[in-house]
Amino acid sequence: MPELPEVSGLVGFLTERLVGRAVVGVELASFAVLKTFDPPPQAFEGLVVDAVHRHGKFVDIEASGLHFVFHLSRAGWLRWSDNLPTTTLRPGKSPIAVRVRLDDGAGFDLTEAGTQKRLAVYLVRDVQEVPGVAKLGIDPLSEEFTEEAFAALVAERRMQIKGLLRDQSEIAGVGNAYSDEVLHVAKLSPFAMTTALTPEQVHTLYEALRTTLTDAVAAASGKPAKELKDAKRAGMRVHGRTGEACPVCGDVVREVSFADRSLQYCATCQTGGKPLADRRMSKLLK
Repeated sequence: MPELPEVSGLVGFLTERLVGRAVVGVELASFAVLKTFDPPPQAFEGLVVDAVHRHGKFVDIEASGLHFVFHLSRAGWLRWSDNLPTTTLRPGKSPIAVRVRLDDGAGFDLTEAGTQKRLAVYLVRDVQEVPGVAKLGIDPLSEEFTEEAFAALVAERRMQIKGLLRDQSEIAGVGNAYSDEVLHVAKLSPFAMTTALTPEQVHTLYEALRTTLTDAVAAASGKPAKELKDAKRAGMRVHGRTGEACPVCGDVVREVSFADRSLQYCATCQTGGKPLADRRMSKLLK
């Protein structure tokens, strides 16, 4: 799933190509992907793009007071073309869900692989009309996200720290992958309770969060959309690297699997050398 750094890179990529261009077509191949009905997709046609924004993991294309907002979810992605096919997009078995055409012949497709269809598109007059955007918590790269604000957030919540980092209503934009990365940098167990963290650990975690995301955003900046996924994978220290060597201590990277996801960590760096039980109870093996 694209997270804050990749979405930031995608926003930069689209800003260079969309701003100042007119939208001449919005074609749906999957009607289920559109989560709003008023205004209709055709209302976006003929408008000139003013800006492209990021809200957590949401991309917001703004044109003349309307917002074309999309969330790529787990298996969605954006495929850019300098010369889109001139044939009309039709519903079918293609992974393409939405196509947006520009006045210069370029444009993009929103695609989704797999059977779980979670890609979502909204066309709204106010971005706060998108439920997921309205519920977003603080952006971890904003000026408002100070160490004091983060410490207060940690103190107010009684939960596992990985869960807090992934909760979009608390911290916007961090998902499963970067929460693994941040916790590895901070040398904290993903199952550590917020109530058990010392002030020093909160400080370390805050610095790890800001540094990890800032570095990842810089790495994604300027890359074409088609390269952002591979760049993300290449930059991971532990996430998605089960069985490989930890880049810090050389211990093997371990995994805890759940029904619909998994997490990766280093026992030596993060849990005092004790492997975590690979089950939902999330207790340390004795």
